[in-house]
This record gives sequence, structure tokens and C-alpha cells, in this order.
Amino acid sequence: MRSTVKTAALQPSWEDLPLGQTPDPMQLDNIKTQLDLVLLGLEALADIGSEEMLRAAADLNLESMVSDRVGLWRLRQSNPMRKSSGGRKKLDVEEARSLVFIICYLAKQHQELIRRAVALLEQMAEQNSEPHRVALLGDYLDTFSNTYRERMEEGENVSSDWLTQLALKLLIDLLFYSSPNGHRRLWLALLERSTP
Repeated sequence: MRSTVKTAALQPSWEDLPLGQTPDPMQLDNIKTQLDLVLLGLEALADIGSEEMLRAAADLNLESMVSDRVGLWRLRQSNPMRKSSGGRKKLDVEEARSLVFIICYLAKQHQELIRRAVALLEQMAEQNSEPHRVALLGDYLDTFSNTYRERMEEGENVSSDWLTQLALKLLIDLLFYSSPNGHRRLWLALLERSTP
């Protein structure tokens, strides 16, 4: 279901995403993993595909970083947790920043859906009921789990409970990333989580 809410064009500015020091290769691997997981959550909830991601890149004037499906696929494949079928690419800081802007732009476009899903999650928690009993959350959790198992190296070896917890955490994170300063929140969270 596509949101019809139009988002005012965001002019990406690297200054909005400060960098104290260049991340080392291990930190970049962690950043790549987190970015791909957040995108996976957004895909699973809002049924976003590569076309919508490429359209967001064009709207944000980021075609030089994400120009086509192959380029986008290679960026996503840079996640070291993914099943590799060759073509793995090293993600640089500018590409990571570009993905941050794209994710937050799309999250903002689908903010109403994200808010509804989080409200349902809160309601289920208050009622001490399982989230998957609500259609929207159940569909999201199923899609997220199936896609994760299909794409990630250890996908078959993780428990359903673990996947549910990851999906719900990403859903709540997406609410914050859909806010006006979501890109800064996501960037700072990536830097914080990537530090050993």
C-alpha cells in the first residue's frame, strides 16, 4: 500500500550527518548491516521495492550514489550478513549517508502507516496479546521473517522469536526515522551501534 502523502523535497546536506572520524572497515560493515536491516523493515511494512528507492534517490538528487537497480543491489549486497552471490561492494561513507537520506525520505512518505503499526503494537502490548494477531502487524512480521531468512546467511538458523523482536525493534526505530530530524537520528544511531 503506497502512501499518497507528498514529502517536501529534502536537500541532503552532509553537514547534517557529522562524522568525527572515518569509520574503520569493521565499523563500516556494522553500518552496512544496520542500513540494510532498516531498509528490510521498511520494505516489509510498506511494500517498498527498488523502483521506489531509486525514485527517492532521484527526488533527493542522489543519482550519482544510487543510479540504477544494479547499483542499489550492490549497495545492499555490501551487508556482510547477506547471502553472497558475487558482486559484493565496499560501502563508503558518502554511500552510507545517501542511504540514510533515502531511508528517512521513504519513512517520512509512509509515516502514517508506520504510526498506525506502532499504535497497534502498543495496543497489543497493553492487552497482553501477540502482535501477529493484528493483520497489519502479522503481515509485516511474516514478510520481514521470510525475507530475512531468504536473504541473510544465517537466516535459517535464527529463531522466530528473535526475528519477531528484531522486526518490532526496527518498526519502532522507523517511527523515529520518519520524523523531521530522522536522518540525524539514524546516522547517530549507526555511528553509536558500529563502535565496538
